[in-house]
Amino acid sequence: IMSESEPETDPVWGVIFAHGQMAEGMVDAVARISGISDALVAISNVGRGPEAMKAELLEAIGDRRTIVFTDIASGSCATTAAISCKDEGRRVVLCGVNLPVLLDFVFHRNLPLEELVPRLVANGRDGLRSFP
Repeated sequence: IMSESEPETDPVWGVIFAHGQMAEGMVDAVARISGISDALVAISNVGRGPEAMKAELLEAIGDRRTIVFTDIASGSCATTAAISCKDEGRRVVLCGVNLPVLLDFVFHRNLPLEELVPRLVANGRDGLRSFP
């Protein structure tokens, strides 16, 4: 049994919870770009009500430290994630996920959540660009 003073050694787990097939596509893209295929799992809201979505999400999270990445902050995925992830210090919901955030996540998921989450938020903002 781990004492409160001992750091956790398992990497942070990632769940992409999004509308339609977005999550599946993002998991695939991250694996193809990074070569890392065991850091993220995809969950879609298609064909599921709130209770079924919550059950699937909680099953995917298990007892691991987890970041749940959602597509938009006001949708059913984010609402379900917020209700399901009230274990502060072990579960965090990040809304507005993009590919730069997920790539940074898979390469830095050994960081403590209190360092990883602000890093991901900053990189997500930095990943949004316009040309020209």
